[in-house]
Amino acid sequence: MHIREFWNQLSPETQQWLIDNPGSMIVPRTVTAIITQQTGEDSAVDSHGGTVLTDDDRLFIREQARRRG
Repeated sequence: MHIREFWNQLSPETQQWLIDNPGSMIVPRTVTAIITQQTGEDSAVDSHGGTVLTDDDRLFIREQARRRG
């Protein structure tokens, strides 16, 4: 998904969801839809409409959580 590239386009609520769920490997379809709406980027989705986060995405989200912690 490349969360790092789109982080500043995400609403504080979406950023907080990601920070609150740093271990998620798949972003649920409802959150995926919000991210798509906020960034204008269509990411690849799984059979349930969720987005698989890359290792880099999860590392970046954990870094953001530590900064806010």
